[in-house]
Amino acid sequence: MNSSRYQSMYTPARFWQKLGPRARSASRTVVEKALYLYYAVQSANTPKWAKRVIYGALGYFIFPLDAIPDLAPLVGYTDDLSVMAAALATVAFYITPDVKAQAHRKLDEWFDTPAGRAHTDA
Repeated sequence: MNSSRYQSMYTPARFWQKLGPRARSASRTVVEKALYLYYAVQSANTPKWAKRVIYGALGYFIFPLDAIPDLAPLVGYTDDLSVMAAALATVAFYITPDVKAQAHRKLDEWFDTPAGRAHTDA
């Protein structure tokens, strides 16, 4: 993936427009990865090079013309997940416990996870 092609597609508003209404229709795994990247890019501790990687992955996620349409049953988010997983592997050091906690709070809101339930880390 050429992440620079998708960096300009990312804005926080576009991210929430894409994710908010579709959070429940996407798998929890896809939403979790997207939120990890979103909160990591918000952190002042994430360096510019890592933010560029994240912007590219999130730009691909919100880009309306995916390789596999997001509305396709079962496989619609597989390309998005692959791109986000690659970005997460690249910037893993910046997916801090605080970033994960922020993401899990949002996941709990959307997926009605009972308080105190253990989350898996990725």
